[in-house]
Amino acid sequence: MTFLFSIALTATTVFAQQKQPLPNPMIDYGAFLTGATNVAALREQRRVTEEQFIRMAGDSGTIILDARSAEKFQMLHVTDAKHLSLPDMTAAELAKIIPTRSTRVLIYCNNNFRNEAAAFPAKAMAASLNIYTFNSLHSYGYTNVYELGPLIDITRTKLPLEGTRLQKQ
Repeated sequence: MTFLFSIALTATTVFAQQKQPLPNPMIDYGAFLTGATNVAALREQRRVTEEQFIRMAGDSGTIILDARSAEKFQMLHVTDAKHLSLPDMTAAELAKIIPTRSTRVLIYCNNNFRNEAAAFPAKAMAASLNIYTFNSLHSYGYTNVYELGPLIDITRTKLPLEGTRLQKQ
């Protein structure tokens, strides 16, 4: 009985130690969850059609932001899009391509396009780059963000595209 009690006590101690947060002032998962919860309704209101995206992109001062990898961006992207890979997003890097925090920013990701798996490989729905990009921009204080909503066949899109994949066809 003492042996079982000792094992149970050890397991409880190990479990309790695992529950203890590791201190790191540069990481705040709670703030991430709060931020994601706070922007969820706004994000849903800011998802736009292909036609709305094209119209908004034509407005002076609007920035189209592509947060995919540099390799995928070079293959194919919306014409005039600015590139900043999500892992490289910092306040300083964002400020280089987005003039103010109130500038209108349009975003799109892999999961907006089908029939071009090389340039736009599909991600798991919960891992869609749009979700992270929208939340990240809001975390940095960018308040005028809009997201391309639909899944669009790359062979039928009205969006102007450029990149090395078009040159090969």
